Amino acid sequence: MAHGRSAVSTKPLPAAAMNLRKGHLGTSSSEPLPVIVIGNGPSGICLSYLLSGYTPYVKPGTIHPHPLLQRKLTEAPGVSILDQDLDYLSEGLEGRCQSPVALLFDALQRPDTDIGGDVESVLTWKKQKERMVPHLVLGRNPPGGAWHSIEGSMVTLSHGQWMGLPDLQVKDWMLKKRRGLRNSRATAGDIAHYYTDYVAKKGLKENFLSGAVVTAVEWGQTEPINSGVQEFNPLFQVSGLLTTKDQGPHPFSLYAHNVVLATGTSDSRARLDIPGEDLPFVHHELSALEVATRAGVVTPASDPVLIVGAGLSAADAVLFARHYNLPVIHAFRRAVDDPGLVFNQLPKMLYPEYHKVHQMMREQSILLPGPYEGYLSLPQHQLLLFKEDHQAVFQDTWGGQKVFGVSLVLVLIGSHPDLSFLPGGGAHLAMDPSKPLSAKRNPIDVDPFTYQSTHQEGLYAMGPLAGDNFVRFVQGGALAVASSLQRKEARKPP
Repeated sequence: MAHGRSAVSTKPLPAAAMNLRKGHLGTSSSEPLPVIVIGNGPSGICLSYLLSGYTPYVKPGTIHPHPLLQRKLTEAPGVSILDQDLDYLSEGLEGRCQSPVALLFDALQRPDTDIGGDVESVLTWKKQKERMVPHLVLGRNPPGGAWHSIEGSMVTLSHGQWMGLPDLQVKDWMLKKRRGLRNSRATAGDIAHYYTDYVAKKGLKENFLSGAVVTAVEWGQTEPINSGVQEFNPLFQVSGLLTTKDQGPHPFSLYAHNVVLATGTSDSRARLDIPGEDLPFVHHELSALEVATRAGVVTPASDPVLIVGAGLSAADAVLFARHYNLPVIHAFRRAVDDPGLVFNQLPKMLYPEYHKVHQMMREQSILLPGPYEGYLSLPQHQLLLFKEDHQAVFQDTWGGQKVFGVSLVLVLIGSHPDLSFLPGGGAHLAMDPSKPLSAKRNPIDVDPFTYQSTHQEGLYAMGPLAGDNFVRFVQGGALAVASSLQRKEARKPP
């Protein structure tokens, strides 16, 4: 950090950003913001919290149960985690995530959660205005992002406390709302409400702009950081459409020195890319089954509902169909005991309903008739095509073909990030530019300790786009980005 001056300036947001919020639409300003964050889910909210001057310190007198980390923490007493060497602190940590900084931040906030403990966070938070970095968080939905689009009553996959953001535990928030955690897990509706509430309670609302859909991000124009040094800053132009309560979509255009991609991956559903996939009875959203059930289009007397996929969305669809006594054919490409199947990675005690689906997949397959009436699993089957007369044609593992009559098809095989607003769809930013971007298999290539793109200065990616797929781990990315951005701001001339 720069010595002898405050770390970060406290400039207000430029007029263009303020005008957007007040509804003076169509404004375009060349006065750049230090940071624009695209995406207002948990990643964007956590980053806004850190850029708003909330600063993590180790609580005096606390002892971390990890001896090596505890020793390192005592070496810099009174120094914010944001100002410490994240590479050094995170070295040697292990856990359910590939990102060293994500493991570090998780270990500081939930010291022994993976062994079932509930040791309190070793962090304390201080609001330090001199560290504020002016920023704007753009999102299509209210703060909370895609959590507002998930069926509200669905129980989340993760523990309730793992969904929490810094300095406001979900269980404390739930107690105040007089709701309990079922199985220590919250519903998706609860979590969406918690994220919106978090933004209000922490005073972050002025940094958020909902109803904003980004249509283009362009860069290339640069300007000198200061006249004495021949060092150039990238300049990004972020354009899109803003819809408010009072007005329909209006264009906006803003400039920024740094852009953070935090859009998650739920934008674009993965497809099988086979003939007939666009027929009207083939869908890629669980909500299509809910609509068809309510409308009486599918009933217990209908032909089976075909559910394709072996992840949690497919399991949710099976549970929904079973609840309404709808006949189900459940097809997937992997073997039931494949270690890559998510069911083989979930503790049975916490997820009894998903393990029930896994049990059905194993015990009621076409190879082995079992006790579950109205359900049939097709392991290691590949779909070849759908026919207009509601027939689905499969190939089994031995090359034989099978045909089933179906009433409705749900293809639930994951989703891809939609980065169509970036040049070339952002393909050149991936770990392997020759393959499609994928949160699990081919995320954006970032520096592990700053989360800045290895291909473009000033462009950052966090959350699922950078390979961090659980809320508890996206916060480490926010820590890395905030640390990097605060250091950049501190280098600017007064």
